[in-house]
Amino acid sequence: MADDLKEGLEGVLVAESSLSHIDGDEGTLIYRGYAIEDLAREASYEEVLYLLWEGELPTREELDRFSEEMVAERSIDDAILDTVEALAAADAEPMAALRTAVSQLSTTDPAGETDPQDRQATLEKSRRITAKVPTIIAAFARFRNGDDPISPRKDLSHAENFLYMLNGEEPDETAAETFDAALVLHADHGLNASTFSAMVTASTLSDVHSAVTSAIGTLKGSLHGGANQNVMEMLLEVDESDKDPVKWVRDALDSGRRVAGFGHRVYEVKDPRAYILGEFSESLAEEAGDMKWYDYSVAIEEFMQEEKEIAPNVDFYSATTYYQMGIPIDLYTPIFALSRVGGWTAHVAEQYEGNRIMRPRARYVGDEDQEFVPLDDR
Repeated sequence: MADDLKEGLEGVLVAESSLSHIDGDEGTLIYRGYAIEDLAREASYEEVLYLLWEGELPTREELDRFSEEMVAERSIDDAILDTVEALAAADAEPMAALRTAVSQLSTTDPAGETDPQDRQATLEKSRRITAKVPTIIAAFARFRNGDDPISPRKDLSHAENFLYMLNGEEPDETAAETFDAALVLHADHGLNASTFSAMVTASTLSDVHSAVTSAIGTLKGSLHGGANQNVMEMLLEVDESDKDPVKWVRDALDSGRRVAGFGHRVYEVKDPRAYILGEFSESLAEEAGDMKWYDYSVAIEEFMQEEKEIAPNVDFYSATTYYQMGIPIDLYTPIFALSRVGGWTAHVAEQYEGNRIMRPRARYVGDEDQEFVPLDDR
């Protein structure tokens, strides 16, 4: 029956998870029962990683030990660095470079191939991948600018260290806190497309690196991770047009264009992460003494909510937040991966437990009863 078909798997229940939950009607998001607002404002990204992987928030002693273990895994092998340099020289897309480098990480992993259902081995690999992704992204960004990569520092947090490796200077407190919160906000989000992709790969009992590589390839798409880049490119176009942002949006909609950063498959109301990132975007603008990008965003949001009854998603304010931090626009999606790898690997570990291979069906709508004609008679 036609009504059995769920295009895009919309609303189809395929798994049970204790990692994160979204209430699209109320606009809430929780990680293992904790409200995203509390985690973003009070917890570090390292604490959230521990929560996702271990099932509970760490004590101070546990966090210190966990952070030390993460720090110890930040460096990447020379072979990986050579690949990243070659990709930068070839002007590869940042997400393509990240996908290739993460896949290659499997060849330098000290544990080699392990039983996918060995949870401890899975978490150790997850830690190594998560610790190295920022190093890969920062090295790629510097190589393509003609600069040498910067080695990771042991005395900086996950968020601080990435900004340091990217820019060559230690970030100020506002930038560090903002970026750390952004990583927390993007760490997990139910069965989004990239997480589901990772789970499908893991369900075959393939390895963690393959699952994460699958997820990166999925996140690369403009309808998923690429959306935040689209938002900033839109705002730059608004600025270059010298039009009032609302007039620009009206004209765009009248011409059939889609306004980036609005609407969500799950949320019927404003994405709770957009509230928090909006606050950070405003704080960064006030500190810089330039409210332009934030003001554009607010004007567009108010118009879209009032006139079109469409609320912004997380991408809408993450774009201006990153832009005001001086992060290149085409690194927004790799940064999304930098955070979401924590959630991907947590779901992969969960998938391995009580695993069953994912094998959906498709309804055949092609021809039937075709008469075969030999090659020479066609």
